[in-house]
Amino acid sequence: MEGFNYKGYDGLGLAELVKKKEIQPIELVEEAIALTDSLNPKMNAVINKMYEQARKAAIRELTGVFAGVPMLLKDISQEIEGEPITAGSKAFLTYRAKVDSEYTRRLRQTGVVFLGQTNVPEFALVAVTEPAHYGPTRNPWNLDHTPGGSSGGSAAAVASGIVPIAGANDGGGSIRIPAAYCGLFGLKPTRGRTPVGPNYGRAWQGASAEHVLTRTVRDSAAMLDVLHGHERAGAFSAPPFEGSYLTAAATPLGKKLRIAFSVKSPIGTEVDADCREGVLKTVRLLESMGHHVEEVEAPVDGDKIAKSYLTMYFGETAALLASLEEVLGRKATAADVEPTTWLLGLLGKATSAEEFVLSLREWDRAALQMETFHETYDFYITPTTAHHPAKIGELEPSSSEKFLISTVGKLGIGGVLKKAGIVDQIAQKNLARTPFTQLANLTGQPAMSLPLHQTKNGLPVGVQVMAARGKEDWLFQLAGELEESELWQDVRKNPLF
Repeated sequence: MEGFNYKGYDGLGLAELVKKKEIQPIELVEEAIALTDSLNPKMNAVINKMYEQARKAAIRELTGVFAGVPMLLKDISQEIEGEPITAGSKAFLTYRAKVDSEYTRRLRQTGVVFLGQTNVPEFALVAVTEPAHYGPTRNPWNLDHTPGGSSGGSAAAVASGIVPIAGANDGGGSIRIPAAYCGLFGLKPTRGRTPVGPNYGRAWQGASAEHVLTRTVRDSAAMLDVLHGHERAGAFSAPPFEGSYLTAAATPLGKKLRIAFSVKSPIGTEVDADCREGVLKTVRLLESMGHHVEEVEAPVDGDKIAKSYLTMYFGETAALLASLEEVLGRKATAADVEPTTWLLGLLGKATSAEEFVLSLREWDRAALQMETFHETYDFYITPTTAHHPAKIGELEPSSSEKFLISTVGKLGIGGVLKKAGIVDQIAQKNLARTPFTQLANLTGQPAMSLPLHQTKNGLPVGVQVMAARGKEDWLFQLAGELEESELWQDVRKNPLF
């Protein structure tokens, strides 16, 4: 163990050492615990430490592709029977998971050792991780900045080297945004590719998908090999894939591609020069590799996509607040959740079933438009985010906004806000920093964020690549090639690594 560089290995690398008996799983767990105790006070990435459970698991006989490798789970939907899972909310503080989630059950087949759970914004609703109950998670590249959300705790833990892999999910960019902000690889799979049960057959009407955040492409691919597959109660099924994603990640594409790209915000808002430059550098590299690249915007209405996403977002929040009665033993009140969450729920209550159904039809329309688009273009490239990571607290509501939220919450007048056009204002403000990621959630396409650029201040910048539904193998092939390029940013250069 002396001189062993735990942080220098990815998950598969650590598993190989275990397989060769060059190191024991308990040694890896103790190293991860020591790093958590050292780094977590600075970042606040891990909010539930399962040290003793991890130590007990590490001395059992472990099998699987990641046997003995420490891993963290996200504190929402990734349940372990008997363990707390709070979704970042004080409303769930006494709740204990009744069964393993299907996601967790499949992860056990890989042989990973669960070390704990990572911080999330309340109910994973926003793209920064600053829940009122647990406090903000900080970006290991610069502790004054956010790691993004909603998988911000997972991203910070992986980017700082505590673990090589952490659980994540993505309903509007929650894998890709933290990947972009923390210099990681993050892939959102095709709708229906990974499990969301057994408590649900769909998550956010199919917009949300479960996967992981990793430092290397191959770790993500190997995880998807285990996670993907039919789920008995799942509402959606992805196009079948009989091969190996891990093999795909190590296999060059072997053909010249037609690639579209855009650096324009689909909702007409500003895009930072650094975020544009990340895409343009990637495009120049792909052209030098012989691929045909064109600047072409996706054939969808960005404003309609944003509004239909928010309609689902409001409705799902309202339904979640209604379901809190099962946990609390009474109807939820504004005091049980954060003010913004309560406001979102009121907007959901003011949304009609007609509006909700029409918004889902917009998803289907966009899905067909993008499938047709991908008959011409193999990939669609955009910035992952329109801006670099915000500073901690920067996106907190202003005093006037807090007063408005409080007043609306007390009076229950969500419908008035909708009629006054406040919803449109919320859409602009909330999506202006991250307008690129929601499209793939609504269409069900796979999309990934690649760490291919940095700002002049040394903050990571992500480049998003989308493909047609079912084409995760193509994304892994492209990512595997770009990982070998000079553009790929080394997460080990961040200050806390």
